[in-house]
Amino acid sequence: MTLQQIYYALVISECGSMNKASEKLYISQPTLTSAIKALEAELQISLFLRTRKGVELTGEGAEFLMYARQVYLQYEMLQERYGEKEQRKQKFAVSAQHYSFATEAFVNTVKQFSGKHYEFAIRETTTYQVIHDVGISRSEIGILYLSDFNRKAITKLFRENDLEFHHLVECNAYVFLWKGHPLAQKDSITFDELCQYPCLSFEQGEQGALYLEEEILGEMEYPYVIKANDRATMLNLAAGLNGYTLCSGITSQELNGTDYCMIPFCADELHPNSTMEIGYIMRKHSVPSKVATAYIQQLAIVLRSTSA
Repeated sequence: MTLQQIYYALVISECGSMNKASEKLYISQPTLTSAIKALEAELQISLFLRTRKGVELTGEGAEFLMYARQVYLQYEMLQERYGEKEQRKQKFAVSAQHYSFATEAFVNTVKQFSGKHYEFAIRETTTYQVIHDVGISRSEIGILYLSDFNRKAITKLFRENDLEFHHLVECNAYVFLWKGHPLAQKDSITFDELCQYPCLSFEQGEQGALYLEEEILGEMEYPYVIKANDRATMLNLAAGLNGYTLCSGITSQELNGTDYCMIPFCADELHPNSTMEIGYIMRKHSVPSKVATAYIQQLAIVLRSTSA
């Protein structure tokens, strides 16, 4: 088994196609296929299933790549520290729930490092995918929240993926609204006042479950719900339909603009408030890279400046 074979397998997994992977690697498809067949023969397992749409990881292949990514990540860290200067290129990726503060911290971090020697990625995605990305080392850091409602289930997923959660900040629920919303001038908003307006929620994909909801108080029964899968659409729905979402009260005006506001959610006996504990996840016992350390520092800075 060679590092080159591991790298080939990682690229195929990311591309989902032998043809696309060979183009990205600048090698012929027969050469790539031969390298993977040799690796599979040595391991005595099948890494990929060939389909009409491309390739998919087998169960054994997914398990192998979980460990292989760790090996290749360590190799890249060695290259960064000891390799030839012109050959160094460190990758850094973040997977996050749809938080503007996570993006702002990412932007600030990228500005600190030379793009020539780094390859950066940020993925706003579902809760399950955040956990999966960090679990397989596709991303070094994941950003999400815990609450009394989801903590037990999410913590179980952390254990299954060998992850650790690191606390950043705690906050109560806020109602995120367009400034032209009929409720935008109130000091606080009750659940009953929200009922006549659409509740906006991020889709959670095939793994969707209440405990995976990104919005605090997602376990409540909302009479009118609209799903979206990106922040830009969510902002448009908030303005166009007088929609609202329940959030942490932490936002970035630089990214979201000044046309939106956040108002404290007013709890009652039937609809209690809940605390969001926002934090980041990493693989257990992993040492943050230089870029990851800078990103964590930027998260703290941005959270201090953007909290409601």
